[in-house]
Amino acid sequence: MWSSARSEAALEAALPLPIVIKPLRNARRLRLRFDEAAGRLKLTCPWRTSRRAALAWVVDQREWIEAQLARGAPAEPFVPGAIIPIEGKDVHLVWNPAAPRIPVMAGSALRCGGPDTGFARRIQTFLKRRALEVIAVEVAAYAEKAGVKTTSVSVGDAASRWGSCSSRGSIRLSWRLILAPPNVRRFVVAHEVAHLVHLDHSAHFKALEARLYGTGLAQAKAELRRIGPRLRRIGRG
Repeated sequence: MWSSARSEAALEAALPLPIVIKPLRNARRLRLRFDEAAGRLKLTCPWRTSRRAALAWVVDQREWIEAQLARGAPAEPFVPGAIIPIEGKDVHLVWNPAAPRIPVMAGSALRCGGPDTGFARRIQTFLKRRALEVIAVEVAAYAEKAGVKTTSVSVGDAASRWGSCSSRGSIRLSWRLILAPPNVRRFVVAHEVAHLVHLDHSAHFKALEARLYGTGLAQAKAELRRIGPRLRRIGRG
């Protein structure tokens, strides 16, 4: 569903990269590519597609765009000495072979012991568990506010989506949201809970999303667009 009415300039400003739009007489659909060498997006579209409509469609592909940007930038693996965000705050990854294998938060450090060969795996397991614990509580709170019930809550690592929900009431969110500031994470949670009521992006959906989240919705969306590419790079490589 295309973004609600906004000027061409505002839509283009919402994109993280410059874009080239090329209408083609024989095109039957919109097709977006990321030209990594040129550092720009390229869109081909049917001949009569308006520029505003084309830009609105591209803005709605922001998760795919973020995924492409994440692939093109250097990975940030979980290694001793690395600094990663957890709930938006910088945390040092510390390895001590004599310490317990299960990672433990200690101030601004995440300490982990055991063999160095399993360090990255243990850090990721810790983050996934923490993400599920925190997200499950937030999903329950928003679901109660929306007057709906969930059948299951899980975490995963989809390449181009922060979350998804099914018509049967299951919600799946990216474990990487535990890296983001709480206000950003809660936006995605509220978004998916709202989808339990409206499986679209209609005006009714947007009204419910705004009611569930409260003030600061636009800021949280913008922040996720800004930090999303880095969140997707963390733990890779």
